[in-house]
Amino acid sequence: MNCRSVSEDSLRRYVSYASESCVQELLAASDPIRSGSDDNWKTLSVENDVEISRRSSKSLHIFRSKWLLRSVSPYQFITVATAIHAAKQWDSDLVEATYIKDLTENLSIIRLRFGESSKPLFKNREFIVYERRETLEDGTLVVAVASLPKEIAAGLQPKRNDSIRGLLLQSGWVVEKTEDESCMVTYVIQLDPAGWLPKWFVNRLNTKLVMIIANQSFSSNRIIG
Repeated sequence: MNCRSVSEDSLRRYVSYASESCVQELLAASDPIRSGSDDNWKTLSVENDVEISRRSSKSLHIFRSKWLLRSVSPYQFITVATAIHAAKQWDSDLVEATYIKDLTENLSIIRLRFGESSKPLFKNREFIVYERRETLEDGTLVVAVASLPKEIAAGLQPKRNDSIRGLLLQSGWVVEKTEDESCMVTYVIQLDPAGWLPKWFVNRLNTKLVMIIANQSFSSNRIIG
């Protein structure tokens, strides 16, 4: 299908379906038992109250971090749980973060571009992603972010000749309220930067990316203040 011939309605239907699948995958990652999925996550480490886990994949592994954030409500935290804010934490040399269009009130398409001085994982790379924000009946907040297929992305935003277009296979946040006015935060990422980087190198850096959950900018004081 010619990506340039995709209508606005077709684009909205595709992204709505894809983002709903991503939401369900994030919920399954946040609580596999509750979701009725296999709990096949392997705990790699626990650092500063953040649990880092990995689920094996035929291509690039999926990484998960979980953190009990005390005395912070889900609604306080969700203000910084965005695709753009996360990208700034991946690499401070994010040179462009632009909303291309809003498809619905809670579903947007965003362009993220990193520059020449970025780390190897992001150097001269760009990502065309959707961002979906959902509030469930029990108050759980979900932010689902993933790349559009390359053909659709090219129709919306032609690729720059001086950059590589990577794929954010899946990522996002699940923020659940706990009984003591705190929240359990889960962050998931599976990223393919494309180019000639070996998979072991990308998997190692994905391990670091998932630790943005404990970045200083997500501290209680920063969120509340």
